[in-house]
Amino acid sequence: MRKASTTADSADRRSKAAIAVLIPVSALIVLIGISVGSVGIDFLNTLKIIFTNPQDTSSVIIWGIRMPRVLLAFLTGAAMSVGGAVTQSVLHNPLASPYTLGVSSGASVGAAIVTVLGISLPIAQQMSLAAVGTAFGILTVLVCVAICSRIDKNVGSTTIVLLGMVMSLFLSAVFTLVAGTSKDKMTVLMRWQMGSFGSKGWEPVAVLLVVTVLCVAGTLFCHRELDILSFSDESALSMGVNAAKIKWALLILTAIMTSTAVSFAGVIGFVDLIAPHVARRLFSPKHKYLLVISALIGGSFMVIADLAARTLMSPMELPVGAVTAFIGAPFFAYVYFSRLGIKRRGSHAKR
Repeated sequence: MRKASTTADSADRRSKAAIAVLIPVSALIVLIGISVGSVGIDFLNTLKIIFTNPQDTSSVIIWGIRMPRVLLAFLTGAAMSVGGAVTQSVLHNPLASPYTLGVSSGASVGAAIVTVLGISLPIAQQMSLAAVGTAFGILTVLVCVAICSRIDKNVGSTTIVLLGMVMSLFLSAVFTLVAGTSKDKMTVLMRWQMGSFGSKGWEPVAVLLVVTVLCVAGTLFCHRELDILSFSDESALSMGVNAAKIKWALLILTAIMTSTAVSFAGVIGFVDLIAPHVARRLFSPKHKYLLVISALIGGSFMVIADLAARTLMSPMELPVGAVTAFIGAPFFAYVYFSRLGIKRRGSHAKR
């Protein structure tokens, strides 16, 4: 008992130290992302421009182009990573992510409808795609959980995952059909779906910042319930936690974060798998630390991926989704086969 307590305390101290280190490291990565580009602006000049904002060409490049792009990348990575950490705990599956629930496919369908039909909101015209995409992403999760609750009153993890996969495949087909109705818009939609942070401006940054802060605060508020849910639904029920109700709330918060990020940046996979898994392996599994560490790792990873996407084959820009997939696909295989090996060793030990 004492040994377990000592191990937990050590993990907590390690997590606190990690947060203290990751905050300045993340800030440094963001600054590097802002300073690197086709126009050479060194690191010190970048800092000077950020803090003094002189009215010159370099200032326009930093404040008007690079800074919103890099901040959007960081916020997208943070939102997706927190969503991934929550989904993995709620579904008791280290390979789960918000994409498993069809969130990205739902947001993609919403974005396709807005683009093809030319829908525009009168209040905020530039936010039309994000607003409709987010609404479709949330609606997808609501439909998924509503159907699950009818089939399985406890909203079982396996049922959610299977139905989410079915919804995702169906909505991907709907996206292709909607995109196919307009040859002119199809190229735009395909580029958007591959992921990009370029030419977005400050509005998406402001919207995603507010959404991410509120949703992360909501998930942190439920960190004790998440700790209990990560064991099993039975453990949650035995400790007086309404598993189905908490799952509803957490999955909806995850859907809001992820679908907003997807609507602005496109479908960028694997960051929501990599960041939470690394955070769990290296630091404390307690969610009050895990969510913050996942956000910092995921945000930094996305900035690095975007930096690679725009510099590796400059002046041509690679899709960010391709860069994250290049790293994420082998990582996914590693996690899957490691888990499979552990299960096999466990079954042999029982024999």
